[in-house]
Amino acid sequence: MKKFNIGVIGLGMGSTVLEINNITESGLEVVGICDKDLKKARNCQQSYGIKYLTDNYEELVENNEIDIIAVFSPDHLHAEHCIAALENGKHVICTKPMVTGLEDAKKIVKLVDDRKLKFLVGQTMRYEPQFKTIKKVYDDKELGDIISAEAHYVHDMRPVFKMTPWRLKVPQDLMYGGVCHPVDVLRWFLGDVQEVFAYSNRGKLEPEYQIDGNFMLNLKFKNGIIGRILGLYDIVHPPMPMMGVSIFGSRGSAIGSFSDKLGGEVKIVFDKFEEKVESRSVFPPETEGAYGHGATVIRYLKHFEYCLKNDQAPDPDVRQGAKSISVCSAAWESIKTGLPVKVLNDF
Repeated sequence: MKKFNIGVIGLGMGSTVLEINNITESGLEVVGICDKDLKKARNCQQSYGIKYLTDNYEELVENNEIDIIAVFSPDHLHAEHCIAALENGKHVICTKPMVTGLEDAKKIVKLVDDRKLKFLVGQTMRYEPQFKTIKKVYDDKELGDIISAEAHYVHDMRPVFKMTPWRLKVPQDLMYGGVCHPVDVLRWFLGDVQEVFAYSNRGKLEPEYQIDGNFMLNLKFKNGIIGRILGLYDIVHPPMPMMGVSIFGSRGSAIGSFSDKLGGEVKIVFDKFEEKVESRSVFPPETEGAYGHGATVIRYLKHFEYCLKNDQAPDPDVRQGAKSISVCSAAWESIKTGLPVKVLNDF
């Protein structure tokens, strides 16, 4: 079996990548880790039998024994770490958001092309079973011609700020760090976004967070479909699932939801049934067993391994990631100008 060695930068969510070492049928293995918290890193090293440990990412990306760099550092460092990895000839897996600015997205697309490397953006919602279920129904044309769609990602960020204070200190840009989830999901279904019109405000629940953290986006896709995105992060968490997507077609409508603690569901109504009977499927939370909450990470790691072995483009690849960043960039411009903004899709 061909093996690919991974180096992981950042052991927050990045610690979920380490579980691949316990999957015997995988050709991936984490052999190096980088984190500023060396005590935590040493514990991970011992638990997973990892060869290399450092608190300097440059040492990791320059290591000739490593084939893939998995970037799980804070959002604002993604560009720096991805660029360094690509310049050292490494394939890259980068958790969402790919970067936090359009110019960095352009640089990374060019580097991936020039070096002929593979780049996967870790958009976990594409790998959640409930959203994959709706995508299968959509791909099979069972919903007919799509008329409209919407998605939301809502999250009271105050507990997250306490666990990861860098989000307050930088501060984290929640358009890129949060809204990229529903943007990516709708783009996955409907393709390129042509135009965005957006609003934002500040919820003032976390006084230390001094930029807007609540967003509403209206989208017009190139195929004429209209869409809407709700991204609220400076709120008291509402009695609704954290993530959701709704697809409205000429033959039926489908709604899917996700919550890390409660699991999710898919509800579909087909127009062919006169009674409009609702079909409902429940998806339990993936909080137990070998992989826990990192199950989706393991899924996209396996997908990336397949792409490496079969020379295929990952899903989402670097261009798909860049296009989602472009939507977020256009939304910020719309908020600042009060006007609809065209989205760059030519990468």
